[in-house]
Amino acid sequence: MMAPAYAQAVAKLEPRVRLAKLNTEQKQGIAAQFNIRSIPTLIIFKAGHEIARNAGAMNTADIVRWVNSHI
Repeated sequence: MMAPAYAQAVAKLEPRVRLAKLNTEQKQGIAAQFNIRSIPTLIIFKAGHEIARNAGAMNTADIVRWVNSHI
């Protein structure tokens, strides 16, 4: 489960980077719109456009490093 790593990454990245979660079971239309096929999927958007995507669990350091490498 990636939730603890995600929460720690939020603490390290915000407010410089805004992180958000989507419950794909409750919001299936949005999940389909963004072509989310596996859980977890992380997507980085800049100015409303997708610039990076990663499917699969990561630890806190990997999330922070991945985000920082794309912003």
